[in-house]
Amino acid sequence: MALRDDTLLPESSASPVGTAAPPLDPVDRGRLLAGAHHDPHALLGAHPVPGGIAVRTLRPFADAVAVLADGERTSLVSEGDGLFSVVLPLPEVPSYTLVVRYGDDEHETHDPYRFLPAIGELDLHLIREGRHEQLWKALGAEPMTHQGVTGTRFTVWAPNAQGVRVAADFCHWDGTAFPMRSMGASGVWELFLPGVGEGTAYKFEIHSRYGDRFLKIDPMARRTEAPPDTASVVTASRHEWGDGDWMAHRADRPVHEAPFSVYEIHLPSWRPGLGYRELAKELPRYVKDLGFTHVELMPVAEHPFGGSWGYQVTGFYAPTARLGSPDDFRYLVDRLHQEGIGVIMDWVPAHFPKDDWALARYDGDPLYEPGDARRAEHPDWGTYEFDLGRTEVRNFLVANAVYWCEEFHIDGLRVDAVASMLYLDYSREDGQWAANEYGGREDLAAMRFLQEMNATVYRRSPGVVTIAEESTAWGGVTKPTEHGGLGFGLKWNMGWMHDSLEYMSKEPVHRKYHHHEMTFSMIYAYSENYVLPISHDEVVHGKQALVSKMPGDWWQRRANHRAYLGYMWAHPGKQLLFMGQEFAQGGEFSEKHGPEWWLLDPGYVARGDHEAVRALVRDLNRRYRATPALWERDTRPEGFQWVECDAADDNVFAFLRYDAAGSPLLAVSNFSPVVRHGYRLGVPDSVPAWQETLNTDAARYGGGDVTNPGPLKPEPVEWHGRPVSIALTLPPLATVWLEPV
Repeated sequence: MALRDDTLLPESSASPVGTAAPPLDPVDRGRLLAGAHHDPHALLGAHPVPGGIAVRTLRPFADAVAVLADGERTSLVSEGDGLFSVVLPLPEVPSYTLVVRYGDDEHETHDPYRFLPAIGELDLHLIREGRHEQLWKALGAEPMTHQGVTGTRFTVWAPNAQGVRVAADFCHWDGTAFPMRSMGASGVWELFLPGVGEGTAYKFEIHSRYGDRFLKIDPMARRTEAPPDTASVVTASRHEWGDGDWMAHRADRPVHEAPFSVYEIHLPSWRPGLGYRELAKELPRYVKDLGFTHVELMPVAEHPFGGSWGYQVTGFYAPTARLGSPDDFRYLVDRLHQEGIGVIMDWVPAHFPKDDWALARYDGDPLYEPGDARRAEHPDWGTYEFDLGRTEVRNFLVANAVYWCEEFHIDGLRVDAVASMLYLDYSREDGQWAANEYGGREDLAAMRFLQEMNATVYRRSPGVVTIAEESTAWGGVTKPTEHGGLGFGLKWNMGWMHDSLEYMSKEPVHRKYHHHEMTFSMIYAYSENYVLPISHDEVVHGKQALVSKMPGDWWQRRANHRAYLGYMWAHPGKQLLFMGQEFAQGGEFSEKHGPEWWLLDPGYVARGDHEAVRALVRDLNRRYRATPALWERDTRPEGFQWVECDAADDNVFAFLRYDAAGSPLLAVSNFSPVVRHGYRLGVPDSVPAWQETLNTDAARYGGGDVTNPGPLKPEPVEWHGRPVSIALTLPPLATVWLEPV
């Protein structure tokens, strides 16, 4: 059972046979062979004994083993069950190698059990304290040179295990020969395997305290096999980053005071069949052309079931191997940065699946999940929740957030399902949950975890933003941790999304009865720093694609779609749009075929309709980025003023946005299908004339081209409480932006 990088030697003549070492204690021997010994290094390797140095090795299925020391070759004596030993008549432990023979082949290898631990005391101390912010450098599989020998250090946290062994492709998944040693109270097990390098597939063979043995993935694996295969893979990065300028300047402006429009995509299906490197040729160009500032990637961490879209993670430290290697993913991020596009990644610390080869009951007992069954099970998704009150589990997740930012230059983490973490009674009935120490329903451990994660990420990675998907009215989600908040940079505005889509789904004749569903968002717009999300969640499971939610015929649906986007881009808050909605695809999202790109094929009869909507999105982003009034004061009330919020019978909304210098933009939406001529709006008297800078009814966007072509000069007609006003033409089902000439 030779390591894959051992040196192949020709069959040699017989070497002198030494004297067997003193026999092992029967109990130790039994535990060693069973894979249940905490200190195999005390039994294997080289140790002083009366008469010399005893060398013992465990090599199941080997026909013979010899030791090479000081130029002498001595055969070991078989002790049965794959154990071989010999006493060398030497005063001290020599530098030696083993020669292991299987049939006609001999392999020379270093003995794994002659090496000191390859993990330091400081690492173990930080793990015990739950403060190892670069945990991936201490746990997992780390290729290295140790005591002058190249190989891989394997470490894993499994505090309840009786024994742990490395099982890998080089030993046909039988871990008998490679038991790991316990590093004491830390719960960490360690083994340095010389000659093992990158590309090795491995798992950990756990011997539980109940006598069970099973194979588990490495929770810290930085690379995995491509599903449906499940092994972890030894890896090291060779990528040389080219995004130095991006990284140096991404923190120049706070995110909440910067342009921030996001294109959300599901990487495996955006262009089905393309890997990370192929996507790197197309995605940056496409996103840059559309003018989005960022992409948001649905989870890229490894997951067994593609239909989960990545939201049931098994490999928290490994980009999915479906699309390539970790360095391939680094290359994609690098290329996006070089084109001036930030990268946000969906991150899922709320739960994990129950697959028996993954994190669930990792060492035979609840470990990553709570021991209390009421807390362990997530009632909605058939998964386990993390035990966020456990020091090591919290450290596992905090370090994971840091890992993606530091190792992959990720610019933002959108944290999934935050509400399910914050409430002990989330989706639970009475009797299915226990109150916190103060008698409340808040999960205090989850609060502390989120605060620590946010504070750590912001301290270690300047310019990174964390974004909460939090669907309740929890206070202080984006409030700084030092002031008692959770410390997120932004929060998805689920209320705005729900209310505005509810309004837009109504026939225009009925919209007047729902008018204030569109204005209600401004009641709480400055309670948090918001993102306005039209995400994948809104275009699946029967909810219909965005254009298909709209009422009316095809022309009216597209007009509503365009008017809504114009309203959204002008509304306080950042924007997020899911792939396919930028060209008004009519079908729901499917991870099997991705966006309906065929709608843009030259031969498709209605191609122009979809290209026109894409042209609007392109212009919305271009105008948005060039207009500080739309983002500079996003989180400050003085950046917004209503002009008309009560015109329910007209289905009209008008408001002003202001930049830091006080320069305004006027946004007007007419969500009725009629042209309104001479529609009067009160405007600031400081602006001598207004010019239409965007109109979603323009012909190039597929509209009827009802526009305001010339400058509009205010008239001394008091309106809306202002001394001057303008009279403009409102196109049907359209949004118009006007700016000072």
